[in-house]
Amino acid sequence: MWPFKAKTIERAEEWAEPADTREGQLLSAALSGSESISKDEALNIPAVSACVRIITDTVSMIPFRLYKVDEKTQSLDEVPDDPRVRLLNIDPGDTLDAVQMKKKVVEDYLIDRGGYVYIEKTGNRVKSLRYVDPAYIGIEKNADPIFKDYMISVNGERYKPYEFLKLLRNTVDGAEGRSVIEEARAPLMVGYRTTQFQDRLLKTGGSKKGFLKSPKHLTAEAIKVLKEAWHRMFSDNTENVVVLNDGMEFQESSESSTEMQINESVNTLSKQVCEIFGVPEALLARDSGLATKEDRTNFIQYCIQPILGAIECALNRDLLLESEKGKYKFVADISEFTKADLLERYQAYEIASRNGFLQIDEVRFKENEKPLGLDFVKLGLQDVLYYPNKGGLTFMPNMNQIGGIDLAREDRKKAEEEKEFQRKLAEAQLKEQTQQQEGGSQ
Repeated sequence: MWPFKAKTIERAEEWAEPADTREGQLLSAALSGSESISKDEALNIPAVSACVRIITDTVSMIPFRLYKVDEKTQSLDEVPDDPRVRLLNIDPGDTLDAVQMKKKVVEDYLIDRGGYVYIEKTGNRVKSLRYVDPAYIGIEKNADPIFKDYMISVNGERYKPYEFLKLLRNTVDGAEGRSVIEEARAPLMVGYRTTQFQDRLLKTGGSKKGFLKSPKHLTAEAIKVLKEAWHRMFSDNTENVVVLNDGMEFQESSESSTEMQINESVNTLSKQVCEIFGVPEALLARDSGLATKEDRTNFIQYCIQPILGAIECALNRDLLLESEKGKYKFVADISEFTKADLLERYQAYEIASRNGFLQIDEVRFKENEKPLGLDFVKLGLQDVLYYPNKGGLTFMPNMNQIGGIDLAREDRKKAEEEKEFQRKLAEAQLKEQTQQQEGGSQ
């Protein structure tokens, strides 16, 4: 009996394939619970690819500024000529430009172990920023859960942690992060299998799988011919007819895409993927015009700004010298978000200018226009000009009057001196009158 059973099992495996019913897929997913999905496989899911693309494209267009912090005056002074700013925003010194580097780092942050950029230095000067694929990154950790430490190895070379910029998502050790793929493996695996199933349906012309039942024994030659015809039918859609002789019947063992509600499943999966990445679903359908201003605001606030905050933290930790920390800081220029809407951008400039946050030349600089060379600050009254570099001088053109804090102090001092002079003069006059009255009485 054992050889017969073995032969039967072998022929069943040769002929039958796993059922494509919903129950069969759920059972398969349960039995393969330890199965993982790779980065490339996840990107084959349209919703994942779209979410990663819109996030990386948005972050890559954001420039980073370096500011000097003055704690006494609570002011920030931009340092535009620092070479590190050019490396971050224009040319990192790698084969990738700044936009491409930021896109890859954010992509690795989302769906890989983390984003790694090697900091090439000459002494204390940063020479270049070189992106490294996480596939080449090796982490050597110590065993101490409190005083954690690690080394980074690339092609056998070992590096200190401070020699790399590290953008890590949901990390527990500061060495490597946990990707979205690891956290949401189950729904992404279902999405990948759904994509494969759709691809297989297109290749086979939508033909269902099933079994052949024959009322009598078939010869080996007949079985061979039937298998070849059946293989051609299910391998592509060029031949979609197989002649069944001698009362042979075909019994379906799978459901169609309509019966399995594949379209509904894909829509549900897309919604789940958008929730995982924090991207409003309406933003993925750019041509439909369904995305509202609230959708865009939520996308920036809850999806993009946390990533920008993580980048700022990484830059301030690894790209600043120890002597610079607390005195300098890198900041993402989020004003780029308003450039897509001309009216919204100009209204923001109007509010900032009217309330003194920005001046005309600062606005022109942001719009890539030549500054006018205006050295005054326009106040809220709009008819008062304030000169901060001229002792706080103010000028009111409509009244042709000059004022200011220093002039006000001088006027007050003169008024007090004049008042004191008048008081002393009055005392002297009173004393003189008293003396004349006393002389007359004598």
